[in-house]
Amino acid sequence: MQARILIVEDESSIAELIAVNLRHAGYDYVIADDVDMAIAEVERLLPDMVLLDWMLPGGSGLSLARRWRSNPRTAQLPIILLTARGDEPDKVAGLDAGADDYIVKPFSVQEMLARIRALLRRKKPECSQDSVTISGLRLDPATYAVSYGDTPLKLGPTEFRLLHYLMRHPNRIHNRRQLLDKVWGDHVFIEERTVDVHIKRLRESLSTARCEQLIETVRGAGYRLCAPSKPDDGL
Repeated sequence: MQARILIVEDESSIAELIAVNLRHAGYDYVIADDVDMAIAEVERLLPDMVLLDWMLPGGSGLSLARRWRSNPRTAQLPIILLTARGDEPDKVAGLDAGADDYIVKPFSVQEMLARIRALLRRKKPECSQDSVTISGLRLDPATYAVSYGDTPLKLGPTEFRLLHYLMRHPNRIHNRRQLLDKVWGDHVFIEERTVDVHIKRLRESLSTARCEQLIETVRGAGYRLCAPSKPDDGL
């Protein structure tokens, strides 16, 4: 079955260029040239991925990404942000808004297709579907639920995968490259800085239950999830 990609781009020449190359690569696609059309299209039929322009009539791609991330139906929707804004603060803003990847205009069509393939290949963490509990923090991949004690926690899809992997490998130090490999999968075009952004977002989510201290930064080495020396969490 062909992957269906929503192109949200108001410049018709760019949208058509993307569409032609997607078609040649074997993808199905639909084009939306403003925020309202993009929202309506996603509500009509959930795509497999969104290529999302930053600047759009009726709003911004960032606000649209935040909207989709806050909705359970679209929380795991893969999003690649397209923009001419290539400075690091802009990239961080895009990732913070919920984008999974970031392409700076003008871009190579082959690079775009490679990024699309990489994102579509991403799988859930290499661990099983069994729930795992550490120090009161519980994650259930079967129901996509995370809680700390009696407090439910809301995580984005990338933060969920990241936490899942860390909980399956507690007390180990993981450097950025290892996390990209194990959590993101095919990460050829993803910068190591991306890990820091998602660790920050993960801690912010955990802070609502005051358990963000479970994620520890090991200076110069990476990150780890701290667990009791004698865990009884069934790992």
